[in-house]
Order: sequence, then C-alpha cells, then structure tokens
Amino acid sequence: MPRIRLTGLTLEGEAKPIDSGALLIAESVKGLTLSDCRVIGSAEHGIVLHEVSGRITDCEIGLIGESGLFSQDAAGLEIAHNHVHDCGANGILVCRSEAGEDATMVISNRIERIMAKSGGSGENGNAINVLRAGSVLINGNRIADCSSSAIRASSASNCQMIGNSCMRLGDVALFTELSFEGAVIANNIVDKAAGGISVTNLTESGKLAVVQGNLIRNIFFRKDTDSRGIGIAVQVDSVVSGNVIETSPGYGIMIGCSGDLRDVSITDNLIRDAYIGIGVSTDSFARTALITRNTISGAKDGAIRAVNGSTPVGSDLAMAGAAAYANLAIYSNAAC
Repeated sequence: MPRIRLTGLTLEGEAKPIDSGALLIAESVKGLTLSDCRVIGSAEHGIVLHEVSGRITDCEIGLIGESGLFSQDAAGLEIAHNHVHDCGANGILVCRSEAGEDATMVISNRIERIMAKSGGSGENGNAINVLRAGSVLINGNRIADCSSSAIRASSASNCQMIGNSCMRLGDVALFTELSFEGAVIANNIVDKAAGGISVTNLTESGKLAVVQGNLIRNIFFRKDTDSRGIGIAVQVDSVVSGNVIETSPGYGIMIGCSGDLRDVSITDNLIRDAYIGIGVSTDSFARTALITRNTISGAKDGAIRAVNGSTPVGSDLAMAGAAAYANLAIYSNAAC
C-alpha cells in the first residue's frame, strides 16, 4: 500500500486492554508519513510497523505498557525528532525476523524513563534496541533514565552510534553484542551508568569495532552480582582511541573477558580516577593487544594490570613493561 500520510492525530488508549496489541499498526506500507501525532496511554505497544518505509517525525509517544515504537523488517525508515517517554519495555525497537540489512535511521529523538517491567537479561528497559537489523544509524539522540541501556544492538552488523547524549542508565549505556560484524561508537556522552561502552561476544562471532572520541563519566557498580563498573570493555578486532573516561570504580578500560582477546588497539585515551586504569587479559589463549600513548591519572590499584580470568595479577605494566607477556605490546603510556 503506497503513500499514507497521518498528521495531527491523537490516539489515547487510557491504558485499557486492546485486542490489536497497539494503538496504531501499519503493515506493508511504502511511504508512510506520520507526523505531529500523539500516541498516549497504551496497555501494550504504542506504534507497530511491519515492512514499512517512510518517516515517523515530531510525534509524542508515551505512557506505553510495552515498546513505544516497534518496527520489524523495515524497508527504508526514518524515526526522527520524536519524544518517547514512560515505556514499560523499550522506547524504540528496530528488529528483523532474520539478520540482514535494515538501514533504519534513528535521529535526534528525546527518549526518557524507559523501564523493564517484564524483567529479562537486558532485552527490556532500553531507550533504543536494535535486534538483527543491520546498517542502522543512531545519531544525535538525547536519552535519560532507563533501567537498562541507552542503546543496545544485538546481532546487528554495521550499526553506528554517533553523537548521542546518554544519562542515568541502569546498565551499560552503549552495548553491542552477539553475532555482529562492524560497529562504530563515536562522539557520545555517557554520564552516570553501570558501564559506559561494551563490545562483546567473540563466542558468537561478534567482531570489528571502532570506539572513538567518547566522553564517559560517573560509572558505578550495580547492586546485583553482575556489578559492571567499567568505562569501556572490548574483546576482539577493535580500535579504542581518543576517549575520555573519568570516575570508574572498576576498570577504566577492560580488554578481553575470560580470555576472549584478539587484535585490539588501545591508544591516546585519557583515564582519570579509575580503580584500575586498563586491564588486559593474559590468559593462555588470549591474543594480541597494543596499549600505547594513553594517559592514566589517579588509578588506585595500578595504571595497567594483567588480568587472569577476572583477577588482576602481577605488577603495574605501565611501570614494569610487558616483556613477560608475549601477546602484549605496552609502551609510551603516561601514568601518575
């Protein structure tokens, strides 16, 4: 169905049960335009789109029991300049039935107060959740007060998270995981989160990331046993460069997890007031890491430490060097 335009529409569900599962549903629409609308008070989803292209702009979507905006198998969709608030599962969920290119753009939205009312292990409580959808651009969003992440990308290759402002998150602010190939996480601000940035899951073939130019501050430990407290965590085939990390109760940067380390470059970062500045896996099956030209100030238990499993071992490598570890190249770092 081509060219449908809805503008100035108000849909109020009053949180009553609905048979359809959403206040507005569009299926197989080429060129949907939804603008200046209010979608308020749904017991389930706010807006659900299946195989839709077009633009969702300048709308208010709030007081939603599940996801504010749910898009599946999009065909060229732009989600821009919306205010999404007070949702029970996710603010904006972009997914595909099977992993593949999606190319949705999520730009300049204000997203706040997203809860995880159904619980889960991170699939709920996210401002923007991308699942199996490749080549999604997430740029310039202002995100605050979410139970889980500001942006979570799972099995989503070539995802870009650029220039987002993320505050007061209950889990890792910017998270890419599982079987992805390619991620760029650049020029974001993270303030108050249980973790800044995480790029994980070598065991699921997750690889290839650039983490550059981010400002991360006021990281904290979660109250549960999975404590986080890490500014940036990466595992394989990644470049981490030009980031500023201040106040991290665990590691400023953690390289490798349980030995999952391969071909990582850590350069030109500034780390202040971390418990340990940089931790790097030295398990027997860990592979190459380069750590150079970083400035580490105020680390309480060492600027650069080898890690075996989750336990720091040996002396501070910023002072002693890495001659004892064949997989590491560590030089020209400034620690004070």
